[in-house]
Amino acid sequence: MVEDTISQDAHGYSKLVGRTRKRQSDGFSNARAAYGNISPPVDSFNVIYLSFVLGGMGFLLPYNSFIMAMDYFKVRYPATPIVFDMSLVYIVVALLTVLTNNLLVETFTLNSRINFGYIMSFITLIFVVVCEIWWEAWGTATSYTVNLAAVAVVSVGCTVQQSSFYGYTSMLPPKYTQAVMVGESTSGVFTSIVRVITKLIVNELRGSTVYFFTVSVSTVLTCFAMYHLIKRSDFIQFYIALCERAKTHITLEPTEDAGLIETNDSQYGILKIQTSPPPTGNQLSFANPAYEPSAPVPTYKVEDVVVRGRHSASTSGVGITALKRGIQARWEVTKATYPYMLSICLVYFATLCIYPGVASEIVSCTLGSWMPILMMALFNASDLIGKMIASGARYWTGSRLVKCSIMRLILIPLMIMCVAPRRSPKFSAEITAFIYSIILGLTNGILGSVPMIQAPTKVDDRHRELTGNMMTLMYMFGLAAGSLVAYSIENGLGPVDDHPCAIAPYNLPVPDAFATTASEVYENSLTTHVIWSTVLPSTSAGTFIDASNDTQTSLI
Repeated sequence: MVEDTISQDAHGYSKLVGRTRKRQSDGFSNARAAYGNISPPVDSFNVIYLSFVLGGMGFLLPYNSFIMAMDYFKVRYPATPIVFDMSLVYIVVALLTVLTNNLLVETFTLNSRINFGYIMSFITLIFVVVCEIWWEAWGTATSYTVNLAAVAVVSVGCTVQQSSFYGYTSMLPPKYTQAVMVGESTSGVFTSIVRVITKLIVNELRGSTVYFFTVSVSTVLTCFAMYHLIKRSDFIQFYIALCERAKTHITLEPTEDAGLIETNDSQYGILKIQTSPPPTGNQLSFANPAYEPSAPVPTYKVEDVVVRGRHSASTSGVGITALKRGIQARWEVTKATYPYMLSICLVYFATLCIYPGVASEIVSCTLGSWMPILMMALFNASDLIGKMIASGARYWTGSRLVKCSIMRLILIPLMIMCVAPRRSPKFSAEITAFIYSIILGLTNGILGSVPMIQAPTKVDDRHRELTGNMMTLMYMFGLAAGSLVAYSIENGLGPVDDHPCAIAPYNLPVPDAFATTASEVYENSLTTHVIWSTVLPSTSAGTFIDASNDTQTSLI
């Protein structure tokens, strides 16, 4: 809050008496002061907060849907690194997309970018569930390529949406950035639960996958509807107006509590762009400052008294000037937030080195095909807990975040020892892998959230949306680098078939639920349109247990 008492003398000076400044609890200072004593609208019943949790769910749910359906994709494409391929395609395309989005953040409106992301995700998921999973319109080789292309398209839409959401919440109080990150983890937990339920209820693998993706499509549609319901609320409009006001004003900070300010000096004042000169013939005052007729349009009107000037860093416009302003704004953000950028890059680098790729390769003789699903579920649940804990984190500073992010790299070799060497891993007990997955998720939740929450509070109000976009860029750099390292790790580990309890493919015809006639079942059994069931070696030689229906099949 800012309280001013202004008095004028005969020489056109104004005295600023008793000027006190207090930073607002929501992280806004100058912009809120421009609104005087107006209090922000209240988020009644945390409706806005919950809507941003849904927003975070919406842009990661498509990717999580592909990853959590790994049991289907692994048996449909045996002896292929399908999980690694999907993860790498998503991350590389996401990195290129966030780079483009960061450059064009001022070109397209926030609303158009978010709508674009939702539409791309919705259409692509419907295409996958209908054409690829239900109808199986292509052979195995073509289908593999189509799925990777679908992941790439989803990546474009979701990344534009994700980057825009972080820019969106950066203009709101910090807890709403945390809400989006909680939504990201909630997406993982939600897809894990839905996958487990559909797998338990529907015995047939493809049928359960169809229902699973159908729930995902419905959830994305719900998130889209909620975004449009709250975007015009008074709460959202108030804070966005604060940041937009900061972008269109030259904000000037006082260096002393009281003093005489000369109003006809162009270095002083909070300036508002206007297209016509002020009225002439009146006494010089703050409402009618000195006006230079030869000055180029636009001219300026003084709205408040301060001591030193700073030009607006708005990057709007075209040409070399706009480019220089954009570079300058990004450099200012980098100087203020580089520890947070480095921290979040390291956190997601370590996570992607081992999740979901290495985590999905851990073999269990007891749990079989349930092992990767449980590993994902534990990671997502602990990640959610970590992000909820991060909401009240006051302990963290930039340097502490960087140190902890570096220490967390030790999880990479520890998790690798759960799968290496293939024939006899160093850590073969399932409980060890579960513990590492929980630690990975918990630290990912805390150390991945705090930088995103704190970084926008370290910059001026007018840079908040840009800061959110730049933090997302560093987040994507970490993901991309981690995915590339994960590929190298997978190549070094060798084929998973070397493990004595590795899942083996076993051909089955398409079930009657998806074939209307007996001839279709027979034809499907002779083509690539087959579903591969999971089989585990039993204690007797030459006999396998079909995990889909617990029956034994003799291979001799």
